[in-house]
Amino acid sequence: MTFKSPLETIKAVQVTGTAKTLLPVDKLLLMGFLAGAYIAFGSLLALIVTAGMTKAGYPIGLYRFAFGAVFPVGLMLVVIAGSELFTGNCMFPTTAVLARKATVFGLLKNWIGSYIGNFIGALFVAGALTFLAGLIIAPKTGVAPSAYFLNSQAVYNAKLSLPFWDAFYRGIGCNWLVCLAVYLAVASEDTIGKIFGMWFPIMAFVAIGFEHSIANMFFIPCYIFANGMAGDGGVWGQFLAVNLLPVTIGNIVGGAVFVAMIYWWTLLRGTEKAEIIADRAEVD
Repeated sequence: MTFKSPLETIKAVQVTGTAKTLLPVDKLLLMGFLAGAYIAFGSLLALIVTAGMTKAGYPIGLYRFAFGAVFPVGLMLVVIAGSELFTGNCMFPTTAVLARKATVFGLLKNWIGSYIGNFIGALFVAGALTFLAGLIIAPKTGVAPSAYFLNSQAVYNAKLSLPFWDAFYRGIGCNWLVCLAVYLAVASEDTIGKIFGMWFPIMAFVAIGFEHSIANMFFIPCYIFANGMAGDGGVWGQFLAVNLLPVTIGNIVGGAVFVAMIYWWTLLRGTEKAEIIADRAEVD
């Protein structure tokens, strides 16, 4: 059997979630940095691959599919290479807390530490490996903007034009699918199975147009750096208030409620007590 049953999968999620709440802060921040950078790599790849497609007349659906088709490389790196991604952690420690195997303090430490680490990692890729590397930069006077810059600009404008509640609900849909992608990866016993399990839900959330807080930590700063607005506090404030806040809250609901809580309630709740009773019966 090359995959776990649903009950075995949620038990594995709980065990992993317990371990995540016990990580020291230094390791949590470093692993969070890696996860933010990995998601940024996938985001950058998506911007590069789809640059010019809209101008060339490709249908918006094909553009979105191409964007979503390459973006999952980020989560593949997160899961297979190992790191701490805030959106996936909305599922893991939540399950452990619900199963009474971890504390709320441990959950909050994990969420805050991974979130900060993710932000630093995504900013590093946006600033150093994208802007300073000359991959996506604003055009000089009299020079036509590159397709990469225009693609980054379009993504930036689309994300900051979302009303608060639209961003919130898109955040729910996103992390429902992201956590299901991670859940399927946990269920698989081999690397290829994990890749296929992750690819489809991640491609789906991107193509649909849902909002991922950690990806947005790259997409929006990427254009801010490229357009020379890094010193404008108002731009950063708009990013945090208009997009990152509602999307983050939505991501928490999508992962913690629609994946962790529902699977815990339907599959894991009560099994610990049943296992204890069975063990006692064997002893007797």
